[in-house]
Amino acid sequence: MSYELQIKLREDPKYKKYLRENSIWYKRLIRHPESFQEFKEAMRRDYHLRPSDRFSQAMDTFDIITNLLKNMV
Repeated sequence: MSYELQIKLREDPKYKKYLRENSIWYKRLIRHPESFQEFKEAMRRDYHLRPSDRFSQAMDTFDIITNLLKNMV
């Protein structure tokens, strides 16, 4: 694995955690360091960090608050 890639993985705790939970990525990144972008996308997808996931969570929270307020009145 390239030194630059190792630095990227060490800098972000989310990358380290995801790499430990999904060890298949060790092999993939060692053999194909150019697949780091794919690794980032997989991590964002699995941890629900994409903008669409955040919007969905915000809408769910808004729906819960709306329902609570309707039930209180």
